[in-house]
Amino acid sequence: MYKIIVTIKFKPMQQVILAIALLISSMIFAQTATNKSEEGISLTVSAVNALSDNGTVKFALYNKENFMKQPIVSKFASVENNKSTVVFENVPPGNYAIICFHDENNDNLMDFEENGRPKESYGLSNNKMNFGPPEFESAKFEVKDNAINLEIKF
Repeated sequence: MYKIIVTIKFKPMQQVILAIALLISSMIFAQTATNKSEEGISLTVSAVNALSDNGTVKFALYNKENFMKQPIVSKFASVENNKSTVVFENVPPGNYAIICFHDENNDNLMDFEENGRPKESYGLSNNKMNFGPPEFESAKFEVKDNAINLEIKF
């Protein structure tokens, strides 16, 4: 078995030019990668008809795999005139669901009665309320290539 080793010798000026060219190309590729990751769809979500302006509304964005577990992104906003709005930026295309609840007492928890019924208002994307826990299939919506505005009713 033979090994062939090729050695390329650069003159000092060629080394400097090559180093600058590599630096510039890596900066261009890094900028392209950064712009790519910042691309996505803007998703504006409003929770309407809150019972009061007390507290905040907590919003959670889920995909099918993490539904009702750890959200992809969560946000909160104050309530004004019985309405609360947040914007999720740079959401990649795909299927998602949103769950929100009105945390009237600002304890960062959804409060429940002793029988398990929620004390605080809540809602889902698509506004389909089932008996029992929320389901991804009834709450899902598709993010494609245009900004989306959703309204969730409590």
